[in-house]
Amino acid sequence: MEGSGAGPGLRRVLQGLVVGAVAAALASALWLPGFLDVFEAKTWDLRARLLARPGKATGQVVTILLDQYSLDWARKQGVSWPWPRSLYAMIADFCTSGGAKALVFDVLYTEETNEDVGQDQELARGISENGSVVAVMNLARNEGQGSARSWPAEVPRPPLRVAGLDSWQPRGLSFPFAEFPISAVSKSARILANTNLPPDASDNVYRRLPLLNTFDGSVVPSEALAAWLSAEPSGTLSIAPGLLRVGAAAVPIDGEGRTILRFRGPTLTHAHYTAASVLNAAQQILDGAKPSLDPAAFKDTFVFFGFTAPGLFDLKPTPMSGTYPGVEVNATMLDNLLSGDFMRPVPALPTLLLLLVLCFGAALAVSSVSGAGPSVLVYVVVLPLAPALGVAGYALGYWLQVVALELGALFSLVGASILSYATEGRQKRYIKNAFRQYLSPVVIEGLIAHPERLRLGGEKKELTIFFSDIQGFTTISEALSPENLTALLNEYLTAMGDIIQDEGGTIDKYIGDAIVAFWNAPLAQEDHAVRGTRAGLRCQARLAELRPAFRERYGKEVFARIGLHTGTATVGNMGSSTRFNYTMLGDAANLASRLEGINKYFHTYLVVSASVTQSIGGAYPARELSRVAVVGRREPVTVFEPMLPEQYASRREALEVFHRGLQEFYAGRFAEAARTFGGIAAVDPPAAAYAEKCGQLAAEPPPGPWNGVWVMTEK
Repeated sequence: MEGSGAGPGLRRVLQGLVVGAVAAALASALWLPGFLDVFEAKTWDLRARLLARPGKATGQVVTILLDQYSLDWARKQGVSWPWPRSLYAMIADFCTSGGAKALVFDVLYTEETNEDVGQDQELARGISENGSVVAVMNLARNEGQGSARSWPAEVPRPPLRVAGLDSWQPRGLSFPFAEFPISAVSKSARILANTNLPPDASDNVYRRLPLLNTFDGSVVPSEALAAWLSAEPSGTLSIAPGLLRVGAAAVPIDGEGRTILRFRGPTLTHAHYTAASVLNAAQQILDGAKPSLDPAAFKDTFVFFGFTAPGLFDLKPTPMSGTYPGVEVNATMLDNLLSGDFMRPVPALPTLLLLLVLCFGAALAVSSVSGAGPSVLVYVVVLPLAPALGVAGYALGYWLQVVALELGALFSLVGASILSYATEGRQKRYIKNAFRQYLSPVVIEGLIAHPERLRLGGEKKELTIFFSDIQGFTTISEALSPENLTALLNEYLTAMGDIIQDEGGTIDKYIGDAIVAFWNAPLAQEDHAVRGTRAGLRCQARLAELRPAFRERYGKEVFARIGLHTGTATVGNMGSSTRFNYTMLGDAANLASRLEGINKYFHTYLVVSASVTQSIGGAYPARELSRVAVVGRREPVTVFEPMLPEQYASRREALEVFHRGLQEFYAGRFAEAARTFGGIAAVDPPAAAYAEKCGQLAAEPPPGPWNGVWVMTEK
């Protein structure tokens, strides 16, 4: 691992961009040729079911359904299937009396009634008197579904002109064969409509349907468009690539002239009536009785009549259901036309741009984090984005390619994870090997998660620096065998090192019995002074616990002196290109070392500088020990002895006396100070040191003006 923190950051960005680009390319290669169409369609069906809502014109569309109940009702009336066509005429009459705008018979009358020709004439009468009936014909791709190759002379052609159709006609719009209704129906209907609307080729589900087709040079509207034309005979139509204008409505279409339906809900979402209830009410009117169904229920509505009984085979698979009545599919199309809210596919270019953004974002997100937890969080955040965008797009009227986006995001996440695992494994091993000797596992994991925070070239930082040394170690070492000395040191250094690392400290080095450590590097620690002070107090407490065992095993009393200072130092990996150490340099480090040595003047074991006490902000109480001039520094330093709160409270009276004596010392009243310190010298070692010092100064006053500084003559 080389260079500054910018190197890994730039490498992560480049890595994320490369993975994102590859993932987007893979997803596009599957999406654009259509390999994902079936899967995408299923996600669309889920969105359609989840977000189906009535439109502003849903209340204008009504269905009359010949369901199983109606078949059973007719059978009880002595009417068997197929029904006589006079019953359909009664339905037309009922809608006429109710004031319906249009009536669509979604029934193909291709054969005349041989037994009773009057039935056909009665149906023709009902259709003709209504004046707004749409009858249906069947356009076909093969002769088996339609025998006519040209438009019969006796059948009126739909009076329909579409501007722009001659210059651009969607592929697949024209049909070569057709099946027409009987002459009586063809001549009496307002307009003929195509009842054969093909489903999606990928899975035969009805999602996209054309509003019009052509046969033998004539434009044949769908049932929905024919119903609209019945109510708007002067309405204009125009077509252009991607757009069909129906009056004031702009309908988005694809290259085959199809538009995407916005379903309103499950079957029977539109106002609906059974054929039995309409026929029963019509008969009641003929009998002069009050009808059970008021014809006014159909006033100003578009009525679709069709079959829903299972045995009549007009159930189709749609996003709403696998058995959705065909008549309701046509009703939905008219609802969309009147509401002006057909769905729009998001074009390929915006989809590709969104795919790139999602892939780049996912790859960069994974590349910028380390560890299983953050990586899982990225997966949790990124993977729902494509479905969420798809749902949002549907709510706004757009079909967004969710599967392609989701695959792109997944490819990016997995690819970036694999690449990060492969490329960062070496970096993680490097960090662990380089720092495990002098950093706690918690700090090492922090570095692994954020290696950019490690500036290996060196940087200036404010550190809290720790120096410790065993008191009288030379004497101890001379008295012990090499084996016992090694055992003592190992046990002592392990105990102290564990505490330092537990407090998040970095162990710079062990020098014999000495320990050098610091806080706030390589990772930032806002409370570094508090951590260092707490570590010093804990080390003294732990050593007090170990002292009896050391005395018993090695016959020696072990005490350690600790100095702490907070200041600016240069920290980083220093050494040769093949052997280096993460360490710190600077005046602050030198001062911390001097503070450790100051302990022996005051018979203390933990001394900190004023900058430490200012940084800890009262986290630990401390008494001011002295203003000292250490070797190698011109400016005096004020030093303190921190304590645990309970220690400070138990020694409060002696500490107050010490403070009074210290003020007398600062003022140069050495005799008074000697007496004050002498009063507590037996219980307070620093006071004893001052009593002796003040006695010397009282006997031989210092030359020149007194500044209250205790000058240290040794390191």
